Amino acid sequence: MTPLPRILCVMGSGETAPTMVSVHSELLARLGPPPVPAVLLDTPFGFQENADDICERAQTYFKHNVGFPIDVASFRDRTTATPLEYETMLARVSAARYVFAGPGSPSYALRQWHDSAVPGLLRDKLREGGCITFASAAACGLGMFSLPVYEIYKVGEPPHWLDGFDLLSDVGLRVALIPHYNNAEGGTHDTRFCYMGERRLRILEELLPDDVDVLGVDEHTACIFDLDEGTVSVRGRGVVTWRRRGASRRFESGTVLPISALAESTGTGDAAPAPQPVAAAIPEPPAPSATPFMEEVAKQSSLADGALAHRDVEGTVAALLAIDTQIHDWAADTFDSDESDRARAALRRLVVRLGDLARDGSADPREHLAPVVDRVLEMRRQMRAEGHYDIADRLRDVLTDAGIEVRDTRDGSSWEPAEARAGV
Repeated sequence: MTPLPRILCVMGSGETAPTMVSVHSELLARLGPPPVPAVLLDTPFGFQENADDICERAQTYFKHNVGFPIDVASFRDRTTATPLEYETMLARVSAARYVFAGPGSPSYALRQWHDSAVPGLLRDKLREGGCITFASAAACGLGMFSLPVYEIYKVGEPPHWLDGFDLLSDVGLRVALIPHYNNAEGGTHDTRFCYMGERRLRILEELLPDDVDVLGVDEHTACIFDLDEGTVSVRGRGVVTWRRRGASRRFESGTVLPISALAESTGTGDAAPAPQPVAAAIPEPPAPSATPFMEEVAKQSSLADGALAHRDVEGTVAALLAIDTQIHDWAADTFDSDESDRARAALRRLVVRLGDLARDGSADPREHLAPVVDRVLEMRRQMRAEGHYDIADRLRDVLTDAGIEVRDTRDGSSWEPAEARAGV
């Protein structure tokens, strides 16, 4: 039997979004003929009341979007799990060729996995064959040190690190891994670096040992380590960043390089490019950037608005269906914001406007008015030609009172219903 490849994939976010479908699919396809044993570790979100719903949505995503089914290896609370539940989880992880974990709380996941057999089973995958894909919260624990995001960002604890289970040392990297590296949800405040911002990241860097750096993975981006080839590749919408004490090097999507070149990229290797220092002053927070989901919703909303303004029913319906498809395609994603609600609000607004158009009639009013208005304008032209300007002015006033805007140019007169200038 052909040995399985040894792969560690880190996703910055979007692990159950359309943006990562091709990454999941291609990795699973490398793990032998189907059915490929794959499991979802539910530990990071095991404390959430909607944990069952998250599992169901993830399974739907893998089956229908990715094209590979996935089972659940459930280990939500070490204090309540029975010996049978614990051993069942271990057996499923051990038998799986593809192990996936994602959203939730990094610190909660580490507490549950501490002193368990889970980290050892994951290391076995990297030694003997298989693929581990950790994203978002789960990815935080892959390094030597893990970021307690909620405790710092939500609770207000001072910046500090937790001990990670350090799977990346098996790849040859001594790092603290930070997903959501380019987050911009804060708008008016800096939420880059998994909601830490530049100020807190600098404090956190000072707390790291001298030989430990930061590996950042942008949202909707995958950093794929192929241990057999000794390479790392970047896929998705963003970049991967290696940062050492304020000096950063970015690796764009499509980059493939030796794993060892990551650490060398900040200047320790003779042939490595020079680092890009971070400015001495704390930079202004970046302008909010839309997620891929909201980018498409905004695009289709704009198309629908334009179609409505031109009474284009088919164009409006096409845009509405595109928004509905977008909502459906992203239904499995574990939104941390109100984006799905905002998309539905946009869809409802456009449906109401389409209803108004249907009630008022989608035909161009010029088609109905032209026979009358054109005749009145011809009479007005004749009056002006004969010097009867007072009559010509009265005819123009009649049209204006009727909601018709007349424009006089050197080439003659043109007109349009006044409401057309304001849109529908």
